[in-house]
Amino acid sequence: MGADGDGVASLPGGASLFLPDTLPGELVQPGPLSRRGEGWTAESTVLEPALDRVTPPCPHFGPCGGCTLQHWQDKGYAAWKTSQVVDALRRMGGPALPVALARTPPAARRRMDLAIRRDGPGLLIGLHRRRSRDIVDMHACPILHPTLFGLIQALRPVLRRLQGLKREGSAVVNLLDSGPDLLLRTDAELTAGDRTLLTALANAHGLPRISWAPGLARGSQGAPEPACLLRPATTAFTGVETPIPPGAFLQASREGEAAIVAAVLAALPPLPPKARILELFAGCGSITHALATRARVQAYEGDADAYAALRRAANPRVLVAQRDLARQPLQATELKGAGAIVLDPPHGGALAQMPALAASGIPIVYVSCNPAALARDGRVLLQAGYRVSSVSAIDQFLWSARVESVVGFLKGR
Repeated sequence: MGADGDGVASLPGGASLFLPDTLPGELVQPGPLSRRGEGWTAESTVLEPALDRVTPPCPHFGPCGGCTLQHWQDKGYAAWKTSQVVDALRRMGGPALPVALARTPPAARRRMDLAIRRDGPGLLIGLHRRRSRDIVDMHACPILHPTLFGLIQALRPVLRRLQGLKREGSAVVNLLDSGPDLLLRTDAELTAGDRTLLTALANAHGLPRISWAPGLARGSQGAPEPACLLRPATTAFTGVETPIPPGAFLQASREGEAAIVAAVLAALPPLPPKARILELFAGCGSITHALATRARVQAYEGDADAYAALRRAANPRVLVAQRDLARQPLQATELKGAGAIVLDPPHGGALAQMPALAASGIPIVYVSCNPAALARDGRVLLQAGYRVSSVSAIDQFLWSARVESVVGFLKGR
């Protein structure tokens, strides 16, 4: 199985052939080949299925680009997810430690990012087809929280009537403690009538806020503005109520967030009462306030909206600084004196920050959503004399190829 959840075969000459929706050991008949990176890809017909192939629970599986592994029996699927983290340890030069996998159940996803397109008199709303701009119209989803799935169906008649939606748009929804928070992007300005329709939707379905922005992508043409605001859009992290920016990044499920926080706290070394933890890439504070139960926290975040949300949460044990750590990493003098460093970088990892961390000798807890970046960054630490002290894996993105991990690093033996 490849890193993207495709079956991989070797062609004559050694090139790789990536086959979506296939499993190890299956005999398949590939269709026409097309280039994919340095290899090839093809849709295929399964001639002899594997014993651990199962019927996918979602009728959209296959065309839909959201899930890639619903056809795999759970035992094999879970073992493969764990193996991604084990392989990352191997590639960084670490030990072959046992890795436990925390699981997110179905119907728990609290964030959705959907594409919208008019289709004649109708409307398509759902995820893009795999490696395509076409949209799979979503009428079922076993991973979404029922509140969010119900909101999709409620959105359909409203979006059909919006004059500000000429052809295409997008919808990002976070399920907060205060209710579903919707960020709508469209290809034209909303009218006064559109805002009235959206306000009625918010009242009928418990949305605290609906925000609107022009364009289809984050930052493409303008910042979000309120289309209607019924009450503050907030959620609590370790009991600290936090205002959430429109379309903000949150952990995909409450269960996944809880597993990550628990693994981070377990990986921390014992800290004296006046210790200080440095948290890098803090986001809106999903880990920050849990860390503050152990020590004072100096949190760094580059995104302006997330930084503002973390500051407004006003935890007296947390100091917050806005800083782009990819362009301006912390230097050795700024790390000095910390009892521990916790970092949760974006998908690309923390390459610019790693040399200073490796030279610090300070205990480090690395939260990763990308095993390849973890292997690369972890190798820098191990080459500087660190060792892996703990490792956990979290299956937060159910039936996808993604797996998260929390790895503790200590200097010396």
